[in-house]
Amino acid sequence: MKFYTIAALLILALLPALAQSDTDVEIGVVEKLDQYIPMDAQLVDEHGDTVIIGDLIDKPTILNFVYYRCPGICSPLMDGLADAMDGNDMVLGEDYQALTISFDAREGTFLAIKKKNNYLNLMQKKDQAEKGWLFFTSDSASIAQLTEAAGFRYKPTGNDFIHSATLIILDPKGKITRYMNGIYFLPFELKMSLLEAAEGKSGPTINRVLQYCYSYDPEGQKYMLNITKVSATVIIFFGVVLLLVLFFFKKRKTT
Repeated sequence: MKFYTIAALLILALLPALAQSDTDVEIGVVEKLDQYIPMDAQLVDEHGDTVIIGDLIDKPTILNFVYYRCPGICSPLMDGLADAMDGNDMVLGEDYQALTISFDAREGTFLAIKKKNNYLNLMQKKDQAEKGWLFFTSDSASIAQLTEAAGFRYKPTGNDFIHSATLIILDPKGKITRYMNGIYFLPFELKMSLLEAAEGKSGPTINRVLQYCYSYDPEGQKYMLNITKVSATVIIFFGVVLLLVLFFFKKRKTT
């Protein structure tokens, strides 16, 4: 059997350790770049009025899903978003906007307003955030429609939820152009993502390598190094290198 055939078989044997289909992701984010969110989905705004999300999106938009009673990573996520928007020299509410949507259908407008006021009191750009960072609630059908279209997957556990933390960047037509995972975001990174969205340009997640190496731990609600993926990748790399060396060594001997 030829060496390149052996290399191919080795890679095929180890692929199951690396691959993960969308259907395998129960909690986390399935990236759906270049797809559109449902522009007819209904939301309830800070005044208690029902609005259509398509009527809101006319500029680059940061979309993030939280629930306002969350005892875990929702607050750190919004802290990170607030800091990145404060450190961004783009004008919030004019150059771009942020839409925060509760994925808990039991939550109402009162909680949305309370959460927004908490962040307005902490932000340097309070006046910009007042009109540019909008908080919403919704019904279960609209929530399911939006989260599935965005690839945001979560799981109820008692009165709370297990979920990951991510920002979803949309272009002015509602197309998904980028995902930013985690709870800390560089203002420059956010700005570049928004400028690309303004032009309708999409791109892979900036921290894609880290996302590959780390998996979300629902119990600890944090990202942990995925030893299986990393080890399998290292094995494949050195296995292929070794086989290539042996192949060329054998070829030189025969000539």
